[in-house]
Amino acid sequence: MPWLLIGAIVVVLALVGGIGYFLLARNSTVSPWRPSDDNKDPSLAIPGIATTKYEGQHHVTPQQRVAYDRTPPYGGPHDGYWAACNGQVYPRAVRNENMVHGLEHGAVWIAYDPTRISGAALDGLTAKVRGQNQMMISPYPGLDQPISLQSWGHQLKLADPNDPRIDEFITSLRGNPNTYPEVGASCDALGPGAFDPQNPPPFDPPPYPKNALPMTYQGSSGGTG
Repeated sequence: MPWLLIGAIVVVLALVGGIGYFLLARNSTVSPWRPSDDNKDPSLAIPGIATTKYEGQHHVTPQQRVAYDRTPPYGGPHDGYWAACNGQVYPRAVRNENMVHGLEHGAVWIAYDPTRISGAALDGLTAKVRGQNQMMISPYPGLDQPISLQSWGHQLKLADPNDPRIDEFITSLRGNPNTYPEVGASCDALGPGAFDPQNPPPFDPPPYPKNALPMTYQGSSGGTG
C-alpha cells in the first residue's frame, strides 16, 4: 500500500477543509449585516436604530425649506438637486434639503458634532467614506449625540466613533435596494448651477421659519432625480 501517498492526500484534504472552514466562518461573521433575499433589511437588528416610513420624489426648490421632523433628517421632501454622495467629505455643514436627496439615492450620511468629534476619531470616520460610492460625511452642529448615521428612513445615534454598529449600519444600508426609493440613481454631483460640492448650500438648522414646508408637502414628483 502506498502509505506515504495516502498520508499526503489526507494532509492536503485536511488543509483544504481547514481553509474552507475558515472562509465559511469569516463570511458567516459578516453575512448577518448584508442584505439578502431572506433578510432584506438587516439593520433592523441593530440595537438603537430608529426607522420611519417616508415617500420619495417630493421636491422643493433651492429657495424653500422643509420643517423636518428629525434632526438630522433622514427622509421627506427635499431639494431637486442632491448632495454629492460619491465618497464626499464635506468640511462644513451642508443644507439639509440637499443631503436628504442624497439619502434617496441610497447613500449613508455620517453626521458628527464638530465640538466632540475631531482628530483621530474624525479621521476614522472619514476613512469609512472617502472613495466609497453612496457615502458622505459632514459636520452637524448641535447634535444631541456625537455621531448620527442616516440612510433613507433609518437613523442611528452613537457616542463612540469605534462603535461596531457604525460598520453594521453601513453594511446593511449603503446601496441596499430594498430600503431607498431611487435604486440606480447617481451620487455624482451635477456641477455648478445645480449642486457644487466645492461650494455647497450652507447649513440651515432649526428653528425653521414660519413659511417652511411641512413634512406632508407633496411638491414635484419630477425634477432631476
